[in-house]
Amino acid sequence: QVQLVESGGGLVQAGGSLRLSCAASTRTFSNYAMGWFRQAPGKERELVAAISRGGGATYYADSVEGRFTISRDNAKSTVDLQMNSLKPEETAIYYCAADYYGVGTPKRISQYDYWGQGTQVTVSS
Repeated sequence: QVQLVESGGGLVQAGGSLRLSCAASTRTFSNYAMGWFRQAPGKERELVAAISRGGGATYYADSVEGRFTISRDNAKSTVDLQMNSLKPEETAIYYCAADYYGVGTPKRISQYDYWGQGTQVTVSS
């Protein structure tokens, strides 16, 4: 069982930046592909970014390409999401998720085995 704990959410003005971090309770973090998802009120959960087990491959949703950066530190069992030029419509709860022995950059919710509790990101206009 892996526990994921997100941090770094908060309130930011449109155009601002936030850095989310997710800490995993496992010594074999490199066995997990990781993803960041978000869910806005009344909307479905969607993938924002994903990163492969070794960190060599990344995936971004079209809506965040060029503004968000996902990275991981396998020695520290952490995965981060740097978010720049934030927009009000990106207000949501952001979740990190882990896919045990995931291949590449998993894109489907059903592929992920473990989820964090989420962190609120609010972007004011």
